Amino acid sequence: MRSKPTIRVLAGDIGGTKTRLAIFDVDGERLHAVAEETFRSQEHASLQAIIQTFLMSRDASVAAACFGIAGPVRNQVVDATNLPWRVNARELEQRFPIGPVSLINDLEANAWGIPALDEDDIFELHAGEPDARGNAAIIAAGTGLGEAGMYFDGERFHPFATEGGHADFSPGREREIELLRFLSEQYHHVSWERVLAGPGLVNIHRFLRQLRGVETPSWLATRMREGDPAAAISIAAQTDKDDICKESLEMFVRLYGSEAGNLALKHMATGGLYIGGGIAPKILDWLKKDDFLRAFFSKGRMRPLLERIPVRVILNDRTALYGPALYAASAFTNN
Repeated sequence: MRSKPTIRVLAGDIGGTKTRLAIFDVDGERLHAVAEETFRSQEHASLQAIIQTFLMSRDASVAAACFGIAGPVRNQVVDATNLPWRVNARELEQRFPIGPVSLINDLEANAWGIPALDEDDIFELHAGEPDARGNAAIIAAGTGLGEAGMYFDGERFHPFATEGGHADFSPGREREIELLRFLSEQYHHVSWERVLAGPGLVNIHRFLRQLRGVETPSWLATRMREGDPAAAISIAAQTDKDDICKESLEMFVRLYGSEAGNLALKHMATGGLYIGGGIAPKILDWLKKDDFLRAFFSKGRMRPLLERIPVRVILNDRTALYGPALYAASAFTNN
């Protein structure tokens, strides 16, 4: 039986902060990076401009291309959620000699990338049922909140996109109801993304400062102003430097577990719930505490079902780049 040929593809992970492009040789689920470069998204007028720069000094002889980007993809066109860009796959095909181009949602891209991960790229937060099978799902807090599903056909997973992060935030206890009231005064619609993302942690922190009547200390205000405010809050919490920051991160983790449980139920994700995104690896020690899994399991009569679901944290931030490479190779092979 002849082995499948290696396919060279162009892959992209398009984020509000940074855009990563890479050329991969794809052999089944094994990837070999030929070239890779990271760009600051906000410094470029369009994805086309970034691709042009990336390809200028490189051999662009690829069979296909795929880009994962935050936002709903419709008819291979997407208006980026956190960038002033409209990306059209057909226009990219016409402008660059990169073969057929596919656009997929960034969380769908993460789901596609999971088969390329090594054992060390995943931390098992909860073992669940041995040899668990069935659908799976992935939730990822970062600049925004992404969610995707993976339909299991009995042999393999078929990732699909959702915009579940923009569904209504649903508080489950009195303090969270107060948080909803606080955010409702500022936003017309309070989604899960308003609390489960980097800016969401900042929202929780502002709420608790006001609730407790405690001013932000000057050293923390300076760090938040000069850098990433969510990172400043998280670091202060994890280094035990500020009680309100600790309370903020505790609430964030509890809400993360609650919405992860919601997602697992909605997708009947008996094959596993994955936690992706840039925040999870940075707060892994806090995810290991009881709050996350307690909130994940706390679904009344469905608790026994959720206790059987494996929960895994993705540690490799290149998953969203691997996914488009595997998708591009699959699309090329199947066409």
